Amino acid sequence: MQSLIHKLHGQFPAITFRADSRFYWSPEKSEVAYKANARGNSAEWALLHETSHALLGHHTYRNDFELVEMEVAAWERAKELSAELQLGTIDENHVQDCLDTYRDWLHKRCLCPECGNRSFQQDPEHYSCYNCATTWHVTPSRFCRSYRLVKTTPKFFRTIG
Repeated sequence: MQSLIHKLHGQFPAITFRADSRFYWSPEKSEVAYKANARGNSAEWALLHETSHALLGHHTYRNDFELVEMEVAAWERAKELSAELQLGTIDENHVQDCLDTYRDWLHKRCLCPECGNRSFQQDPEHYSCYNCATTWHVTPSRFCRSYRLVKTTPKFFRTIG
């Protein structure tokens, strides 16, 4: 892992690499954090993925779907970076397993708590159901468990059923 960090730092000196308890990209600090005791292919792939967020200029996202798009883009760039550094291919099953965590998170957030319909995000913290007009609040953090706090349910839908 240290030799890969050394390679990446040499190729991208504007990015700082720092040991931490998990892998992540901090755009505020231009810093890729990596799990210090992580070993093996999946650790290297995670490091390449977070470095790819930096290379792609990922700073913020406006909605949940955009976050998922950024994750897909970072994995695609990580595959390219792995090839450029002659590290071999990143296992597609690993990539899809990682992306599934985001897809599952998005799916849970978009389900209407009243009627179960998949709905659209109105702003970073609110979804609204176009089927029953329920509005609910979601946490802005992608690291918290997915919860949905109902804000409004139209009166005429509360008496049906």
